[in-house]
Amino acid sequence: MNRRISTILSLAFIVAAICSYAVYKIAGSQLHAAPQPATTKVIVAAHDLAIGALIHDPDLATTDWVGALPKGAVTNKDAILNRGVVSQIFQGEPVLDSRLAAAGSGGGLAATIRPGMRACAVRVDDVVGVAGFVLPGMHVDVLVNGTAPGAAGSAGPRVTTLLQNIEVLSAGGDIQKDNEGKPVQVQVVNLLVTPEQAELLSLASNQTKIQLVLRNPLDTDTPKTPSIAVAGLFADGAPVPIKAAPRKVAPLPPPAKVEAPLPPRIYLVQVFNGAKKSEEKFSDNEEKKQ
Repeated sequence: MNRRISTILSLAFIVAAICSYAVYKIAGSQLHAAPQPATTKVIVAAHDLAIGALIHDPDLATTDWVGALPKGAVTNKDAILNRGVVSQIFQGEPVLDSRLAAAGSGGGLAATIRPGMRACAVRVDDVVGVAGFVLPGMHVDVLVNGTAPGAAGSAGPRVTTLLQNIEVLSAGGDIQKDNEGKPVQVQVVNLLVTPEQAELLSLASNQTKIQLVLRNPLDTDTPKTPSIAVAGLFADGAPVPIKAAPRKVAPLPPPAKVEAPLPPRIYLVQVFNGAKKSEEKFSDNEEKKQ
């Protein structure tokens, strides 16, 4: 390589190094001059918080949140202490006011009951509890099986769907949602119902046999289903006539007493024409003959 080419390459390397250094300095100055994003102190969970747990100071931590805060995020620790958790909060997740029970309502199962709703306990066994797969957070239909008092005919006991799409609050003493779907054998299941539905369940649990039917929580349809009697199981698709109870016919009221019309009132008019005397009679409605 001759001396001329070596000189040109050396100059090119020197120019490239100077340009690189200049670009580095300019870019660095612009980065340092750019404004830093604003941060806000927000309360997060120090560890996983389960449903029904009461929040205490060691359960919380503070971190810097960049950008806009999530809706309902809590920034004051004192505002959420001793409040119950109604929806599971994971470690490092901002604590939202919507996931906490109202102040003073405590924790446990009662804190998970939404306003206007009730928790109604239903005694279950391995069959009623769908072999242990009725877990918190799932939805079920409630079927009742029995014979109506005073029912006539020989169709036998009937089964009908009493309630549909009812949320399970707890299974036994567990109020956590099971992510693995393992069966849990329990004696009592608490259902989230309205006050009217609670009355129906209470009456049904004492007078009939209850069966829970598991359903997909995404299926919110509530179709009207006809009840079926035992005789219908052996009808081969043909409808089973059921004798209706004899209708009680109310006695007819006695005929109204018709009063006889009063005789017309007669008026006597005497006419004197000199020594001649005559008489004429008139009734209320029309003039009568003499």
